Amino acid sequence: MQHFSIYPQEMLASVWRNRSLIKALVKREVIGRYRGSVLGIFWSFFNPVFMLLVYTFVFSVVFKARWTGGSESKTEFALVLFAGLMVFNLFSECINRAPSLILANVNYVKKVVFPLEILPWVSMGSAIFHGLVSLFVWLIFYTILFGLPHPTALLFPIILIPLLLMTMGLSWGLASLGVYLRDIAQIIGLITTTLMFLSPIFYPITALPPQYQSILLLNPLTPAIEQGRSLLVWGKMPDWHLFIIYLFVSLSIAWLGFAWFQKTRKGFADVL
Repeated sequence: MQHFSIYPQEMLASVWRNRSLIKALVKREVIGRYRGSVLGIFWSFFNPVFMLLVYTFVFSVVFKARWTGGSESKTEFALVLFAGLMVFNLFSECINRAPSLILANVNYVKKVVFPLEILPWVSMGSAIFHGLVSLFVWLIFYTILFGLPHPTALLFPIILIPLLLMTMGLSWGLASLGVYLRDIAQIIGLITTTLMFLSPIFYPITALPPQYQSILLLNPLTPAIEQGRSLLVWGKMPDWHLFIIYLFVSLSIAWLGFAWFQKTRKGFADVL
């Protein structure tokens, strides 16, 4: 029986070894999503533009919402909200798809020798592409409304590294669990919807009473959303101490998820 390494270095070695395959699959994934439509891949640009316009109208005109500590700008709330949603969508797109990654690619399990551990990377690559498009839209609107973005915006990709690692670990774990427990997809859908409202996306963490702020900080999305928004909107440098702790925890989650996937993948063919 084939042996699958669970060592941490194998996570990176597998990506490098299969980099061409991952690139091809990500390209197929992105293009395939819009295949047959008139505008094709341009929908990946128009979707975030449309949503940002909707958020701007609803929150600045209908609700007349203002962000605590922000200016009186009617459009600022929409940009603040969209900055948080970009981070959440990157996470939720991968996590919601994770339980069905193996189930949707049964042929890779049974008929060919295929590095199944790269499937979460393909999902992540697709999510990153759409996240970059959303970030591009955000930067355009911010530049039009407020001028050039803060220089700290350049650190935005760096501050997302722990979130990406944690998401990969969870994706490996959920991809494996999805094979053995089919209900996991419905459970994860409920959890991600709940996390959206329990994350500081629609409100600042300071808007909560102190006793609830500590609970919200346990949400793994909170550091990425709060620090990412601070970089983009407020021009504040990140809390590097928090970043290092977050990075260490995320690396641990990534390795545990990868190890679980490698240990359980031997039984995929029997179950499927």
